[in-house]
Amino acid sequence: MLSAWKRCFIIMALSASICIPLAAETASADSLLGTLALNIGVQQFTDPVLSSGLTNPVSYQSLGLSPDLDFGPFGVGMDLTINYRFQDGSPVIRQWDWWPQDPTVQSVAELWLSKFTYVRWGKKGEPLFVKLGQIDDGSLGNGFIMSGYANTCFVPDRILFGMSLDFDAALFNFPYVGFESFIGNLTQFDVIGGRLYVRPLMLLNIPILKDLQVGGTIVADTKPLLYTSTVATTGTGTAVAVYGGDLRLPIVGLPVFSLTAFGDMATIAGKSLGGMIGAGGKLFGIMSYGAQMRVMGETFIPSYFDATYDLYRDNRYETAVNGTGTGLIAGYYGSAGFSLLDEKIVFNASVSGPINPTSDTTNTNNYPHLKGVFLVKEGLLSGLSFTGSYDKQFITSWADLISAANAAIQAKLNYKTGPAVLSFVYKIVYDPTNTPAWEITSGLESSIQLF
Repeated sequence: MLSAWKRCFIIMALSASICIPLAAETASADSLLGTLALNIGVQQFTDPVLSSGLTNPVSYQSLGLSPDLDFGPFGVGMDLTINYRFQDGSPVIRQWDWWPQDPTVQSVAELWLSKFTYVRWGKKGEPLFVKLGQIDDGSLGNGFIMSGYANTCFVPDRILFGMSLDFDAALFNFPYVGFESFIGNLTQFDVIGGRLYVRPLMLLNIPILKDLQVGGTIVADTKPLLYTSTVATTGTGTAVAVYGGDLRLPIVGLPVFSLTAFGDMATIAGKSLGGMIGAGGKLFGIMSYGAQMRVMGETFIPSYFDATYDLYRDNRYETAVNGTGTGLIAGYYGSAGFSLLDEKIVFNASVSGPINPTSDTTNTNNYPHLKGVFLVKEGLLSGLSFTGSYDKQFITSWADLISAANAAIQAKLNYKTGPAVLSFVYKIVYDPTNTPAWEITSGLESSIQLF
């Protein structure tokens, strides 16, 4: 095992010897922004195989390098971390960070690709946008099928490498067509989808109408039981596809007030239908708002692929494949937020649910769903920054709002002094596919910015 420690240390040393000179050589360029951080901390993992005397979760000390380079529209970040613990006075490397328990081409590729936290070109909303790696905001169109999908639900136990790719032909002075696409895991091709849209009235050059978008979206989960550990069904399940059409029309685009109207129709596996009309925009450039009215079949789930989809895949699979409800549900969606002080304080919250809830506990669509994100960026308070999110499903009473059951909660508080950053990390996830269902991760992390 000591030889494994040496091998991993050599890998990190070689990586540092490559990254530091490369970044130092280019750091003098005005267009390059880059950092290289040395990270020291504690992580908790659910190990697939436990040594004598250990119980899950297992705590490991961590030592890592995190190069992060930003060169104009191009950016890349890596995480080269060794997690280790001491046994009988000797360091023991967590081997599953470097070699999977059951090695296959897919599992080895997934593991090594995860060393890249991201590789990107451009930003979402620009004519050309590409991002590979960990993605927590995968959305297509108006978000009625995919909204805020995250492939990060299993971090740090399992890190997935996905892709988001958008292209608008306006980049080549042909503003009539474009597409958005998303893949949750490039080594599995499980959650995969795309949206193709056109601007059919652009040639008429009529104000407002010329910007009308007409789109079609399809997203499929080819392995809906891939990460499920407690269901009786064997295998990865039968593919489930959600597809539909949409309209999107920007109406007002003033600096103090913007308004966009939109609508969607979609179906899950051709068995259940749902539709919505809505509007959203910004006020005074700092406040965001949105509202939707929805009509859905009893087994239709809006935003089927959302931030916590990977935790509820089997539940939604059961609803999509075996759901038998034939009635209609009227629903709502509302969102509000603000961004202050040059986006140093950001808050967004949304709530959705049925107007008349039912007692069916097998469908998340029958209960309110609350999401919230709060950010305080560095520079507002001396040395301090904070990120936090709260995603809560199956809300049946006011008391449920503060219950951690059926919730995913994350928080990170950072304190920076000079080149050093000390972070307190807390994460609690209710994963109904595991026993026990609670997954709690907390600890301290520290990093030193080398340049």
